[in-house]
Amino acid sequence: MKPDWKIIATNEAPQAIGPYSQAVQVGSLLFVSGQIPLTPDGGSMPADFAAQARQALANLAAVVRAAGGELTAVAKVNVYLVDLGHFQVFNDIYAQFFGDHRPARAVVQVAALPRGAQVEVEAVAVL
Repeated sequence: MKPDWKIIATNEAPQAIGPYSQAVQVGSLLFVSGQIPLTPDGGSMPADFAAQARQALANLAAVVRAAGGELTAVAKVNVYLVDLGHFQVFNDIYAQFFGDHRPARAVVQVAALPRGAQVEVEAVAVL
């Protein structure tokens, strides 16, 4: 690991479910791993899509805060949906989290996500 790398971890978001970190800070850049809608204790996941979207975004926000930032520090977001039919619902919830802040973003449909999640969100922030 390079000396200017810092692993970011918080109990306010679920622990990594594999060999990776919740986030890595390199200089002023924060790379947040994909957040699925597990509750912070990692024990459960909401059943409906809207609740999953809120939990995944709440997890993302918690990791960014653990690094000393806020969602307004986010420059790029990648969103993975199992069903693009949920695109508008996700947009509405995303807008509640990000307000007037408009980072660059991509949304793609995927065949499946870990633990049966319907949504995963990852981001790059500048701290």
